[in-house]
Amino acid sequence: MKNAQLSLPAPAKINLFLHIIGRRADGYHRLQTLFQLLDYGDQLDFRDRDDAIITLTPTHPQIAEHDNLVHRAAKALQQAALAQQPTKCCGADIHLRKCLPLGGGLGGGSSDAATTLIGLNRLWQLDFSRQELAAIGLKLGADVPVFIHGRTAWAEGIGEILTPVEIDQRWYLILAPKVEVATATIFSHQQLTRDAHAITIRAFLEQGGSNACQAIAEKLYPEVKTARKWLEQYATVRMTGTGACLFASFGSEEQARQVLV
Repeated sequence: MKNAQLSLPAPAKINLFLHIIGRRADGYHRLQTLFQLLDYGDQLDFRDRDDAIITLTPTHPQIAEHDNLVHRAAKALQQAALAQQPTKCCGADIHLRKCLPLGGGLGGGSSDAATTLIGLNRLWQLDFSRQELAAIGLKLGADVPVFIHGRTAWAEGIGEILTPVEIDQRWYLILAPKVEVATATIFSHQQLTRDAHAITIRAFLEQGGSNACQAIAEKLYPEVKTARKWLEQYATVRMTGTGACLFASFGSEEQARQVLV
């Protein structure tokens, strides 16, 4: 159906903990983390085209089109479709309504890529399975598969080995310092702890965990430390991903909103 339209959310995530338990021969870190998806994020609008052109608006002044994860995801799916159906015409106009901060550790780019794969798979009537989409997404980024599957999950490997987890519903207050943290800068830092002991899901649920990247992020980006100290007046605080965003967990919406009063 040509000129069909579709609008989908691209939810944020937080890492309830993040341990680095080693490093692979290719340099990638071996992780353990628990991804918690949130009901807040970006929004993507898709419109089918009669040709094979893919457009993305608005453009980002700091990101070239060929480096944008949304555009890369669309092209990757287009190539996968053509490999199966050489005569199929797959084009789309994509509009990204960005809410999540860049360099915040909320997974915005990965979530946008995953939503693009899901949305265009439906729009182009390709019928790729979630597992097939996750395999395409993994080539774009280690966090993409968890957004493809769309649920809270325990992650290992480089973040791609996922085990669904059911946890109690919580309200999370997210604090976004006005700074963009570079993931590569954190992961390449000499003082980053890379030899944590592996833990089990049960051990985390009973004892909790920490974020191995938080101390480095606070050292390199003072804004993160300042924000953490402010939020600690009200609750236990942890950083998500490699930063910069921090979060606190509450049992109810009312408790979370009291911090903002």
